[in-house]
Amino acid sequence: MSTTFQLDTATSRANPTPQPMKRLTVPAIKRRKFEGKTEQPLVMLTAYTARQAQLLDTHCDLLLVGDSLGQVIYGLPSSLQVTLDMMCAHGAAVVRGSYHSVVVVDMPFGAYEASPQQAFAAASRIMSETGCAAVKLEGGVAMAETIAFLVARGIPVMAHVGLTPQAVNVLGGYNARGRSQQEHEKIIADGQAVEAAGAFAVVIEGVIEPIAIALTQSLEIPTIGIGASAQCDGQVLVTEDMLGMFDRVPRFVKRYEEIAQVIGKAAEAYAEEVRARTFPGIEQTYQPK
Repeated sequence: MSTTFQLDTATSRANPTPQPMKRLTVPAIKRRKFEGKTEQPLVMLTAYTARQAQLLDTHCDLLLVGDSLGQVIYGLPSSLQVTLDMMCAHGAAVVRGSYHSVVVVDMPFGAYEASPQQAFAAASRIMSETGCAAVKLEGGVAMAETIAFLVARGIPVMAHVGLTPQAVNVLGGYNARGRSQQEHEKIIADGQAVEAAGAFAVVIEGVIEPIAIALTQSLEIPTIGIGASAQCDGQVLVTEDMLGMFDRVPRFVKRYEEIAQVIGKAAEAYAEEVRARTFPGIEQTYQPK
């Protein structure tokens, strides 16, 4: 069993149901790319709760507890307000709710940039409190020393280059990166730097497609695209975006369902029945024997 403790699945809807499968590992993810090619692309989605993890787990290779939970769960204006406490709490929930996927937890803004030592303190807390398999941090060349420091101390790291949301104030927005030659060269250099530092995979976000393809072809580690290219070694999306939970989503998101509409219609029907006193009915109430 791959969860951290046994749960009584008969008594609570929130408890994960054990599945007869073995959890993937970081080395297994890294081996999916062999001699520069990935025959079966890696599937990655975000998850923030145990139940969400249950629903996504068997379909994914990796589950990302993203700092996007700041906007998605807490209604914050950006990911910059996300705390280490938040990431640990949600990361632990996702690990408890999954049995198959490699769970990766984002390191929040301010938890790793100051020094490799600060990053290790934060990453080791995340690993120990959540039971996750790896952490993810943003940055390329600037974070290479930190990545190497963490990996040397037993913490697998997924890197993140291109559009890095935690640096939104420096970048001036969430626009695609790589339109200038200088940006193009920086993205390639960042990807090569994180590979050399020991990252097992790298997210490429919001870059011009030819750059994503070139970087994917130049690296031995898997690349995970988001707003990048289908030629990346895998893909990731914010689950709520692809489910249509929000009115506005980035142009690179494909909406596979319109769950917000489903929820709205269900809430409307419930409200009508409550006001008409037709709910609860005989099936939902306890009658004398």
